[in-house]
Parts: sequence; C-alpha cells; structure tokens
Amino acid sequence: MSAASVPSPPQGEPPSAGPKAGGGLIRASMVYSGLTLLSRFLGLARDLVITARMGASQTIAADAFFTAQAFSNLFRRVFAEGAFAAAFVPAYSRKLSADGAPEADRLASDALAVMAAATVVLTILAQLAMPWIMLVYSPGYIDDPDKFRLAVILTQITMPYLPCMVIAALLAGVLTARGRFIIYGVYPVVLNIGVLAAVLPQTDPVQAAYAASWATIVSGIAQAGLCAWGVRRAGARIRFVLPQLTPEVRRLIRLTIPGAVASSAVQVNIFISTMLASHVAGLRVWMSVADRFYQLPLSLVGTAIGVALLPQLSRAFAQDDRPEGQAVMDQALVFGLALCLPAAAALVAMPVYLVDGLFTRGQFLAEDARAAGLILLQYGWGLPAFVLVKILQPAFFARQDTRTPMIFSLVSVAVNIALGVALFHTIGFTGLAAATSIATWITVAQMAFTLHRRKAYAPSGAAWGRIARIVAASLLLGLLLALASHYRPVLESPLAGLSFLGLGAKELTVLAVCLVGAAVYVGLLVAFGGLTREDVRAALRRPAGQTATPEADLS
Repeated sequence: MSAASVPSPPQGEPPSAGPKAGGGLIRASMVYSGLTLLSRFLGLARDLVITARMGASQTIAADAFFTAQAFSNLFRRVFAEGAFAAAFVPAYSRKLSADGAPEADRLASDALAVMAAATVVLTILAQLAMPWIMLVYSPGYIDDPDKFRLAVILTQITMPYLPCMVIAALLAGVLTARGRFIIYGVYPVVLNIGVLAAVLPQTDPVQAAYAASWATIVSGIAQAGLCAWGVRRAGARIRFVLPQLTPEVRRLIRLTIPGAVASSAVQVNIFISTMLASHVAGLRVWMSVADRFYQLPLSLVGTAIGVALLPQLSRAFAQDDRPEGQAVMDQALVFGLALCLPAAAALVAMPVYLVDGLFTRGQFLAEDARAAGLILLQYGWGLPAFVLVKILQPAFFARQDTRTPMIFSLVSVAVNIALGVALFHTIGFTGLAAATSIATWITVAQMAFTLHRRKAYAPSGAAWGRIARIVAASLLLGLLLALASHYRPVLESPLAGLSFLGLGAKELTVLAVCLVGAAVYVGLLVAFGGLTREDVRAALRRPAGQTATPEADLS
C-alpha cells in the first residue's frame, strides 16, 4: 500500500499485491500522520478551552467530565480501534485479494451489523448500571455526592458514542484495506471541532461539562456519516443487514477478542490508573493533560505506522515474501524511533515548561500545571515503548496470531496494577504514570524476544546502526531543551508584554523552543547519519507504474 491516493480495483477484480515497502510505508503513514497532526492540534485547542472553562482541582466539573471521557474512550479504543485494526483489516484485505470486492463487502456488512448491535446493547446496559459502575471506577468520588452524581450523568450521556465509533472504525478499516487513509485521518477532527464549538461560549464549569458531553454524541454521529460517505466514494458497498453470526463473523469475533485485549493494553493500564486517581482532586484532569502531550507523537508515529504497516505485512506474509516483511519492519522501526525519540526527549527535558506554557490560564492554575508536568515526565520515558508496541504488534497480527500479544498484554496489566498501587502509596500520584511506562516496556521486551526466538523478526545490522545514531541525536537534543527550560525566564524576558493572536510571552516562547528544537534535531540527525536524504526520497517515492486519480485523492 503506497498512499491514500492509490485507486481501488474495479468491482469484482482482486487488487494487486501492492507496492514494495521502500516506496509506500512511510508515504502512506505520512498521509495519515499529517491529517492526525491537524486533529491533534485541534484536540489540544479543545483541551485548552476545556481546562480553562472547567479548571482542574478547584471544581467538580473537570473531574466529572474527564471521568466520562476516559470511560467512553476506553471502550472506544478497546472495541472500535484496537480490535478492528487487529482483526478486521487483515480479514477484509485477504477477502478482497482472494475473492474480490463483493465478497469482502459482504463480510464487512455482516461484521458491521453484529458489532453495532452488540455495542448498542452494551451501551444500554452500561447506562442503566452506571451508578454502580461508578462506585467501582471512581471510589474516591463517594465522599463528594455532587461530583459523583455529575460523573454518572455525564458518562451516561457520552456512552452512545461507542456504537457510533464502532461503525466509524469498521468503515475506516475498509478504507485502509483499500489504500485510502485520508478519511481515516480526517474523521477524528469532527469530534474536536464539535466539542470546541460547544464549550467555547460557556462560562459556568458545570454547564461547559454538559455542553461538551452532548457535543460528543452529535460529533460521533457525524463521524460515522463521514466514514460512510468515504466508503461509498471508494467504491465499496457496505449495507446495513440484520445481525447474524455467520462462520466468517464468528471467526472474526474469535480474533477480535484477544486482539482487543492486546491492542488496548496501554489504554487498560491508563484506565486502571484513573481508578486510583479518583482519590486525588484534579488528578484525572492532570493525567488527561499529560495524555494529550504524549498521545500526539504516539498517534503521529506509532498509530500511523501501524495503520499502514498491517496491510503491507499481511500481503507479504500471505505471499511468503520474507525479504519484504523484513524491509517493511526495519523501515517502520527506524522511522518510528526517528520521530518518537526526540519527542520523548522533549517530554522528559521540559515537562512542566510545556504544560505551564500552554495550559495555565482561567480555572487551570500554576499548581495544576506543575502536577500535570510531573506526570508527563513519567509518561515521557515510556513514550518509545508505547510506539514500539504499535510497531511490533502487526508482526503478530499479520500472521493471525492475536493470542500471543493478548498474553503479553495481560502480563502488562498485572504488572501495572501491582506497581500502580505500590508506587501510588510510596512516591505519590506520579507513580501511576511510572507504573504504566514500566509495564509497557515489559510488553515490548516480551514481543521483541518472542519475534527473535521464532525467527519472525529481528532488526538488521543496518537498522541497529541507524537506531544508535538516532538515540545519540535525541540525547543531545534533550540536553539542549533542558537548558532552555532552566533558562526560561531569560528566554521570556524579551517578549514580556507582547501578545500575538491571544498568545503571551510564555506561550510564544514555548512554541518557539519547540520549533527551534525540531530544526536542531533535523540537523543533528543528518550530522550523525541517522537518516539520509536518500532514505526520505525512497520512503516518499511512488512506486513505478502507480498513478493517482483525482477520485482516489478525495477519499
């Protein structure tokens, strides 16, 4: 798969095997990453407005809303994104290649009916049982009846977002299997715009929380509609049919269940951490703010490469093309680390600077920024592990092995629970984030060892050489950013009193440091030989014989 612009085959004809890795993986990833960048920046703007309106430790609204958001996001990432990416995309891709588009679309229609019906039932049951669920999920709210009641109501409001996302995720999986990444990258933007528009006019924290919750549902319906439009533009014919457990759907469910556990280990770990977080006022907001920072590089790098990687690996393994599989994995690993390690260096070197520079305003106070920054530090050194999980998992999923990653994920969850409880009661609330990072690194170690033992994948010598140079450039960048954070008052003084588009000295300075740091890193990477211009050209080059069509570029 080379890019979002690759046209789909005519109806009834199997698609070609696809381009080679050197010409398509990173190009396809960058299409998705560019659109995800837009979504994440809008998400950052959304969270800036939400925290300014709702606050953190000083109001009940923020904790209640972020509780509702975290609860629905867990189910979204488990049932919608992780499970379908792990099981549905390879199944649909194989069906499309072997039997043609009509049969593949029939599988998608049956799967859509069953999963949509199941999540509607789950949503209704969760809404009815929410007061009792909240007793388990947020025991720290019991002593504050107003916060507890608000958290229950807001979570009940946002739960219908789940079936909307299941529909959107399945349709987006159809698009990625057909080489179309644009809609997949665009549809998260709808949520950010919808919530941002709803919260901006609000002045009361509680009313802002209600507005954001209702906007989530409206946006979910719009996202599903956008993906349906994109699928039709791509030439697929996905229809709403009565749910029935056909043999193919049963097989898909068997793959989906362990795939859901394996793909969502990081999210389950974060979910467990938020259970403990309910005992500290504002902690869920602080964790959500920290989550916003590390999720940006995770989505741009790990998820984007994973989305493009899985279909290519599925084709390579189906054709028993081991050199192609090795080339794809090496390229994903090197480019993934080249993009995530400098981000990790920044999060570790200046976490409080980043949060305070962007978030401290309105109801979100300086002490909130400091607490969120300390959490971000612990997530920062775990970021490479979060990305590596996204890159290594497809090596299992493409072989239809969802059981092994599931076992590793269960180990990770167990470690996270034990460490989270222990560290929370020893070093404080930052221990929750530290436990998540440790648990994820353990998962990476298990995956890498298993792939090596099975002779399924091990980085080549050339890949290891590039990785060493990338590490050196990232460490030097981290040192420079730490110095910038230390001398923050000196950097801000020339801009004192300056305002540009509503941004003051602290916002402008932190943005400037990030931009300069990015430019410096590129120079360091080139100087150390981590990546060359030839590598970038090879990754972005469209394979010979493939041309884009205006129709394909639209979807």
